[in-house]
Amino acid sequence: MTTIDARLMPAPRTRLRLTRRGRRVVATIAALPAVVAVSFAVLSGGGALASNEAGAPEGSFTTVTVMSGESLWSIAEEVAPAADPRDVVDAIVRLNALGSGQLEAGQTLAIPAEYTTAS
Repeated sequence: MTTIDARLMPAPRTRLRLTRRGRRVVATIAALPAVVAVSFAVLSGGGALASNEAGAPEGSFTTVTVMSGESLWSIAEEVAPAADPRDVVDAIVRLNALGSGQLEAGQTLAIPAEYTTAS
């Protein structure tokens, strides 16, 4: 009788079986990069959209250069003394797409022509 050494025998191969829970885990891990990419696109998607608007037509505004110490309010009072400064400031902010009221000396601002003709 021949004895077979167990160390010389190849290890038995087992077939990998995934349970329902295991398949769900694998599917979740595989879908995770797509979910992250879609979430990122949804959250940051509106910032870089191009507009089809042509902008302000030529001749519909004039420009002024901001001097040291000037504010939107003082510029509005200077360019349109007969108009309500709140309306003029709002129009300047919209036309120049200003995020805040902070101005810097030397900055060029567009002033709507409707207010510059009134002065």
